[in-house]
Amino acid sequence: MGNWTVGVDRDTCIGTGMCTSTAPARFRLVDGLASPVDESVEPDDAVLDAADSCPMEAILVRDSAGSVLAPRD
Repeated sequence: MGNWTVGVDRDTCIGTGMCTSTAPARFRLVDGLASPVDESVEPDDAVLDAADSCPMEAILVRDSAGSVLAPRD
């Protein structure tokens, strides 16, 4: 299955903290903006939920093949 890549567009992020409350083990706030704890993670539905809950769609999750998993439409 492979690891997922998690990225946050810090130019788009507005620092609501939704991701940190949805997946606190996977995201943190740095200087008031979201940042992944690790950019490569084992598949975790909480990461997808955090990306989907981001009001700015600033979180991008890709699978090991590079396909976008989140944000989901």
